[in-house]
Amino acid sequence: MKAETAPRLPLLDDPDPTRWPATRAEAEHRLKAFLPRAGRAYAATRNTDFGPDKRDNVSTLSPWIRHRLILEEDVLKAVLDRHAPSSAEKFIQEVYWRAYFKGWLEQRPQIWRRYQAERDAALRHLETDAALADAFEAAVSGRTGIACFDAWARELTETGYLHNHSRMWFASIWIFTLGLPWTLGADFFLRHLLDGDPASNTLSWRWVAGLHTRGKTYLARASNIARHTDGRFNPTGQLATTAPALQDDGPGPVMGMPRGDVLPRTEPIGLLITEEDCSPESLDWQAPPRAAIGLTATADRSPLSVGAPARAFASAAVGDALERSAKAFGIETETGSPEEWGATLIDWADRMKVRTLVTAYTPVGPVADRLA
Repeated sequence: MKAETAPRLPLLDDPDPTRWPATRAEAEHRLKAFLPRAGRAYAATRNTDFGPDKRDNVSTLSPWIRHRLILEEDVLKAVLDRHAPSSAEKFIQEVYWRAYFKGWLEQRPQIWRRYQAERDAALRHLETDAALADAFEAAVSGRTGIACFDAWARELTETGYLHNHSRMWFASIWIFTLGLPWTLGADFFLRHLLDGDPASNTLSWRWVAGLHTRGKTYLARASNIARHTDGRFNPTGQLATTAPALQDDGPGPVMGMPRGDVLPRTEPIGLLITEEDCSPESLDWQAPPRAAIGLTATADRSPLSVGAPARAFASAAVGDALERSAKAFGIETETGSPEEWGATLIDWADRMKVRTLVTAYTPVGPVADRLA
């Protein structure tokens, strides 16, 4: 059959911060606007991807939740103040999926290490396998000839966002139709998603591949895509008809959940804000910090180039947290160099006469790797 032509999105070489403002105020605004639809309306339409210009059937809060510009408990409280648990069950489940994935990976950090090793091996393979490299380049640049997949690839790189259902279809097509390494697909998402999160992203790709829930895979079907893209796409005859589960050595041993430290009461405290937690006001302060510095590790998501929208969102989120810290605690704040954390922090602590450095708990991922 003749391949469909994917619609071309406007390029965002310079990401427009007005479309995805990385502030707590924007998160609260989006939550307020979404609340009337968080119940049965969400359950009825949440699986449909109407396109990048029509997202009012979902909350689009994931980038703000991922950076903790707004907290899961605040989102759930607002929803349950408006809807009965039975009405909002589907939305509540989505919030809990994130918490589940975060806790699951935190107890199995070896999965993150294994993913990194397999990703790096796959990247090296691209250098020696020309056919694989061509297929990979066609996929990430949206030139496979599968219109829906190509449109999603371009939407992801140009905007930093994809509808959740489209992420599942994309991952399934990547693995089972195109036959590409799942780790390179997970890396592609992590490099570009505004809400790119080591736990949610890695484990979702493992789930599609049949590695997370052993043997259970997700197969993208043309009829499902046609139905849930409001008729925009119909890749009949272009997709794999089977999805055999990938195999690995299993998740390995389960570790206990680490515990955070108690904040000190009197020592001069310096606050480090990272992209993992942009809600410094939520920490259990015994004494306020003397000063705050912001650092990001977004570029460490991948050995390849990380998308401009993702880098811009993380940087702006940390900036918003610093601004709120200055107002909340009456302190000096500054943004440090993301290239050299060690020298930056030592110099800053010395200038601010800080003896103890405090930061929110950092889960498995690039920021924790930097701190380690």
